[in-house]
Amino acid sequence: MKSDQAKEALQGGRLVEAEALARHGLAATPDDRDLLYVMAVAQRYQDKADDALVTLDRLVAAHPDYARAEQERGHVLVALDRPAEAREAFDRAVAGNPALHASWRALVALNADNPREAERAREEVAYLTAMPRELLSVASMIYEGRLQPAEEVCRRYLRAHPTDVEAMRLLADIGTRLHVYDDAEFLLESALEFEPGYALARLDYVGVLHKRQKFAAAHAQAARLHAMDRDNPLFQNALANESAAIGRYDEALAIYDALVASGAAAAGTHLARGHALKTIGRQEEAVAAYRAAYGTQPDFGDAYWSLANLKTYRFTDDEMRAMAAAAQAPGTSIDDRAHLHFALGKAHEDRRDHAAAFAHYDAGNRLRREQSRYDADAMDREMDAQIRFFTPELIARMAGTGEPSDAPIFIVGLPRAGSTLVEQILASHSRVEGTLELPNIMALAHRLNGRRRADEGELYPDCLGELGGEDFARFGREFLDETQVHRTGRPHFTDKMPNNFRHIGLIHLILPNARIIDARRDPMDCCFSGFKQLFAEGQEFTYGLEEVGRYYRGYVRLMAHWDAVLPGKVLRVQYEDMIDDLERQVRRILDHCGLAFEQSCLDFHKTRRSVRTASSEQVRQPIYRSGMAQWRPFEPWLDPLKRALGADIHPDR
Repeated sequence: MKSDQAKEALQGGRLVEAEALARHGLAATPDDRDLLYVMAVAQRYQDKADDALVTLDRLVAAHPDYARAEQERGHVLVALDRPAEAREAFDRAVAGNPALHASWRALVALNADNPREAERAREEVAYLTAMPRELLSVASMIYEGRLQPAEEVCRRYLRAHPTDVEAMRLLADIGTRLHVYDDAEFLLESALEFEPGYALARLDYVGVLHKRQKFAAAHAQAARLHAMDRDNPLFQNALANESAAIGRYDEALAIYDALVASGAAAAGTHLARGHALKTIGRQEEAVAAYRAAYGTQPDFGDAYWSLANLKTYRFTDDEMRAMAAAAQAPGTSIDDRAHLHFALGKAHEDRRDHAAAFAHYDAGNRLRREQSRYDADAMDREMDAQIRFFTPELIARMAGTGEPSDAPIFIVGLPRAGSTLVEQILASHSRVEGTLELPNIMALAHRLNGRRRADEGELYPDCLGELGGEDFARFGREFLDETQVHRTGRPHFTDKMPNNFRHIGLIHLILPNARIIDARRDPMDCCFSGFKQLFAEGQEFTYGLEEVGRYYRGYVRLMAHWDAVLPGKVLRVQYEDMIDDLERQVRRILDHCGLAFEQSCLDFHKTRRSVRTASSEQVRQPIYRSGMAQWRPFEPWLDPLKRALGADIHPDR
């Protein structure tokens, strides 16, 4: 390969040859990361600084998250005696990859006039110098997204050094990035048993517990971390975030406010503060916090998207210009760029410039799709397996199993289909607790599936046939115990994880008396609404029109199967019917759940409660028709979605 030959020439000091090989390779693959990097380094060593900067601009434009490009830019700027710009470049480098030893060394010298920053850089140099060479390599590979070789090197090192807590932490970091949270949690628990005072491992542990929605445990660990150093902004943020996660918003906001007042609030602190304010309905203050976030970091895409995600905010001309500039800037990260495109899509849609809006929605989804591991064929196989396994005969044979509690009410379907509205109606009842999109059923299915090689078949749901009634009852009790943290004593509670529709058979086995509601919406409205919504995680099928249409087809097919094998188990609530006759649908929902009618359920928008989903502001208003047929102005671009849905699901083709 040209990149290997160019690297070999560079390492051998054959600079002219290295540059020529890189240039020749780039003629065929002009955005090749390794070739651009080799060419820039070769140009710097040949004192061709201006050429190197041009090459680095190309590299950053094509690969904005490649931190070594900024490190190399820093070296070039040092050679040009432009220290202020060099310091900014090295700062960007270590922000993207904290394992870049050379950047931290350079920052020690470049921060001679800033003792605090110079000391921080010296601490990082000392930390990285003490790290074994293999682990330093692992850390760098993690930040460059090379997770497979990083895992191989880290596991090999751990076999030789089984009690090395930094190796455990790095392997847990890899697991977290691969969404293998149970392994990550175990590794961090082990590391902290060996070294309880290892703050970085405890900080990562808080993060993993949060991702697993073990919010009470995460809060306890964050409090322990905060006690180690009450003046550390990282630890203060962690405690505030976890306080918000368990509903202690006053405590969280007190910490955020103190950080803002002290001047120690980073962009992420302002963002988290905005999220907390939004959740408890203080929208004007949330807007100010989101604006402070992008004021602190002008290309902070999540701040702009959070404003757009309020659904009621309208961007100014200045904000739109700033977003457009940041989206095009070569140094903007891929994640920020995706957020900016989604925010720009919403901004242009609000101004009825539908062509520009779709272009931005499409660009944002394309960036997300390129980073996604979603496999539509695998999803079809998963749904097929549910249909094949859960036959009427099996349902009859396993009748009477599970935990008999009727406390849970599951609201399933697709995101953006009206599930938050159904939840708000139920949570307005005196006997129902509105909680979250709980991960517990999905986590149980994942656990039952076990750890497998990529070429091994799925174990779930077939493995359920090998379990007995006591197993199902235990799973049901575990679900109730694990979700207790979200409840305050009402007899019933909601779980509005939409993806649970894929596990209704499992829910029936472990909680046979649970109520299930399918929140459904017009397919074009539902799918296009999902396409233009940037989800935090877990809904990767929305990143393409064909993918979301295909997923909707699978959902309809699987729900038809549940209706056939579990007649009457699931109540279907159509969003459009809610708009046409709210009282009738509210009474249907309450009857299905065995609840008496209460007027507060009709006046759901008056209910004061925390709402964390994208519809948080909408459910604080009376029901509205403006959400219907929003796809129509975008119809010229939606043929792939129509084809994926098919004429039987969407006849208007």
